[in-house]
Amino acid sequence: MTYCVGMLLDEGLVMAADTRTNAGVDNVGKFKKLHTWQKPGECLFVLLTAGNLAVTQAVVSLLTEGTKSKKGKSADENLFTAKTMFQAVRIVGRAIREVKKIEGEALSPTSDAFASSYIFAGQIGKERPRLFQLYAEGNFIEATSDTPFFQIGEHKYGKPILDRVAQTSMKLGDAAKLVLLSFDSTLRSNLSVGLPIDMLTYETDTLKLEHTKRIGQDDPYFKMLSGEWSKALRAAFQNIEAFDI
Repeated sequence: MTYCVGMLLDEGLVMAADTRTNAGVDNVGKFKKLHTWQKPGECLFVLLTAGNLAVTQAVVSLLTEGTKSKKGKSADENLFTAKTMFQAVRIVGRAIREVKKIEGEALSPTSDAFASSYIFAGQIGKERPRLFQLYAEGNFIEATSDTPFFQIGEHKYGKPILDRVAQTSMKLGDAAKLVLLSFDSTLRSNLSVGLPIDMLTYETDTLKLEHTKRIGQDDPYFKMLSGEWSKALRAAFQNIEAFDI
């Protein structure tokens, strides 16, 4: 399994994904699940993937091949010719359906074998950054100020802190800290999610990807964050009056 988070802020985007994939307790591997495409100064796109690895890799390959196409048949032929993020997310949805069409006979559309989910974000020109969640059918929903983040994969352990703290007005650094705390909670409770974590922060209107990082087992900030959060939780627990029995 995996865990991925995407946050939409007034200041930009925070996107993160773990790298663990497994087909049983004795068959664990690491694969990158954060994928990017960009034309600096024009557009950039980020895709987080969860689910069947063969399916998600095929979707990423179709999108990448599209960006390398020299000629397009229509205005929304590939990510780099999309004029809006709505057009771009429709292209991602089309790629998902194309993989499903190719593999549908072998992998039943109603089977868990085809299960996949995606978080897609980016910015094109002067349009504000936008964030979407896509499903295995290729349909999607968009983040709003009421719900400024999406999660896919093993999301239940990291969701409570996001629900309590996440706001679109957060600074990028605070949002990145929040996302990593969400990962820390997930890592402690679910073995199917594991380090390293790939994380990207994007500042609105810069139209280029400058801040990406892979956070491993020995990352000093993540180790400090995890330790300080544990101490803070224990202190908060002790400071709350005990239940009267």
